Parts: sequence; C-alpha cells; structure tokens
Amino acid sequence: MGRILARPLTSGVLLLAASLLAASSCATSALAQTAGEGLSPTLSAIKSAHTVRLGYRESSPPFSFLDQSGRPIGYSLELCEAIVEEIGVEVDDSNLRIDYVKVTSDDRIDAVLQNKIDLECGSTTANAERGKRVAFSPLMFVAGTKLMVPKASTVASVTDLKGKTVVVTKGTTNEQAMHAADKKFSLGLNIVTSPDHEQSYQMLADGKADAFATDDILLFGLIARHKAQDKFRVTGDYLSYDPYGIMFRKGEPQLAAVVERAFRKLGSNRDLVPLYNKWFTARLPTGERLNVPISLQLEEAFKAMDDSPSANN
Repeated sequence: MGRILARPLTSGVLLLAASLLAASSCATSALAQTAGEGLSPTLSAIKSAHTVRLGYRESSPPFSFLDQSGRPIGYSLELCEAIVEEIGVEVDDSNLRIDYVKVTSDDRIDAVLQNKIDLECGSTTANAERGKRVAFSPLMFVAGTKLMVPKASTVASVTDLKGKTVVVTKGTTNEQAMHAADKKFSLGLNIVTSPDHEQSYQMLADGKADAFATDDILLFGLIARHKAQDKFRVTGDYLSYDPYGIMFRKGEPQLAAVVERAFRKLGSNRDLVPLYNKWFTARLPTGERLNVPISLQLEEAFKAMDDSPSANN
C-alpha cells in the first residue's frame, strides 16, 4: 500500500469541519431538548427542578397532618411518596427532593391549577364536578358526611338539627351536603364555615356550633387526636358519598399513567392493605388509635390494583 501523505488543512476544510461540529452540537442539543419535550409539563418541570411539591393538610388525620415536631405525615403522604418514587423512574432521577407545601380545603384545587403543587396529598373527594378541572388517582379511601355532636346532645340525625348551627369546613363537599340537607328537609340551619377542620372542631368544642359536619373518618380522627371520646360522638346517616383520591393536574396522560403505575406496584406487592392498617387500625405516630377496619369496597378496589401473576388464582 502507498503511504498517505499528510497535508496542511486548507481554510475551506477548516470551515467545513467547524460547520460539521456546530451541526453536531446543535443535533445533540436538539436531542436533549426532544427528550425533555417528551415529558408532560409537570414531569418536565419536576425533572428540571429535581423537586416534587406535595400539598399537605395540617389537620386531616390520619390522611395528612402534623406530628409533634411539626412534620407532615399521614396515609395520603405515604401514597404520594410512592408516586414520587415512580416519578423518579419516569424522569430518570432517583434523587428527587420533596417540597412540602401547606394547603387548605379552600385553596387546594387552586394550588393544583395554579401550579403551586404537583400532587395534593390530603383528604379530597374525587367527584365528577372536580373531575372537570383536575385529575385523581385510583381510589384510596371511601368516606361520607356525618355529624359530630357533644356526647350529651340529643341530636341523632340531621333532622334533629332544625334551627340549629352547624359548622362546616370551607370548600368541602360536606358544605354542599349540608346545604342540600337543609333545603331537602326545610331545616332552617345556620351553616357557618371555618378555614380548616381543626378550627371547625374548636367551634364545636367552644359551644359556638351544635354540630360539626364533615367526613366520618375525619371526625373519628379529630376525636382520637384530641382524646375527646368522652366529649363527642359521631352520629347520623351518611349525607354524602365521598371517594378520596390524590389530586394532580388534568390533561397529562403521562403523569396519570405514572400515578396509576405507582398504585399498581403497591397493589401487586400487597402493600396497600398493610399501609391502610398502619394508619387506620394501628397506633399512630402521635399516639392515638382509630381502629377503623378497611371497608369491603376499598378492599375490592385495592385487589383491582394487583397485577401480580397470582392475583387471578
């Protein structure tokens, strides 16, 4: 073979090489951009910030509340943390940070819509009306509106509240349920609102209301938290049906798929029922115990999340 003689590069060749290098850099940049664009808006923002923002409630035990040190804890938050792990898989970042953002019953939906939080981890009812604005995870709990009244009260049902004062937490489905009951039974109720469940409870405790209406499980949670079993009781028929879910932005199928995948992993690993028992039947980190066994409906919903080979055996 003949020898290849080295020759100095001409300016034209240098210019071509520079052009090819620039084109290559642009292509690499475009590929990276395309990879980012392949994620839904929420997932793309999470990947860029390396952070997931979880909305939490201060007084919705055992779903979302503060422990003695002021740290957000609860059943809903543990579910959200499992979703964060799955988000990490989706965006290829196993070290995502969690930023806990306080929300209330009144501002939680806006917090999602206004991009202040990525997941709302509280005690939020997933209904058709809200489903027009936001998206929800698979079912995580089923509750319904009931009444908390003083132990000595003669109130046994909503019709016994005629002409009396009922406190509800602003922005809840329970507020709508009480207005509906008031109209249906012509009760002439004085329905007052407070910013959160803790303040609603306090109004009842201070004698400023004859009853506090909210989801039964939240009433049991507040009674247990305040060790007030000898002061208050939960009564009445269900005034609403409230299936709970983790809330997130609507119109992002990729994010919805990640949320469902997290639930299905928990279901397939048989983790959902033990997680439920940890927060509803065992003693809570704050010391109280609710002793609320899982409902048949919720147990069936959890079984539907089990994709393991043995699920159909």
